[in-house]
Amino acid sequence: MAFVYILYSQSIDSFYIGSCLDLDIRIKQHLNHTFNGFTSRSDDWQIFFTIENLAFEQARKIEKHIKKMKSKKFIKNLVLYPELSDKLKQIKICAVSFR
Repeated sequence: MAFVYILYSQSIDSFYIGSCLDLDIRIKQHLNHTFNGFTSRSDDWQIFFTIENLAFEQARKIEKHIKKMKSKKFIKNLVLYPELSDKLKQIKICAVSFR
């Protein structure tokens, strides 16, 4: 099962949105700067929000949707209003059929 996660860094006042199959490993990668990406800008990343038990394709779609919103207020509202994350879980995976 997959996760959507949002990290927050107080020192740079930024959020990072991602999805993965193993949250513990992925968080360690962010904190250890395994990849030279956005999260290497700070050392104080904390888990702000997660959605778990998703199919990987669904997690990727939810991640993209949150990123498309480009809104700190939307991200903060995910914590304040749990029904928003319930709505995100309803995002459907489009099945591709080959004929």
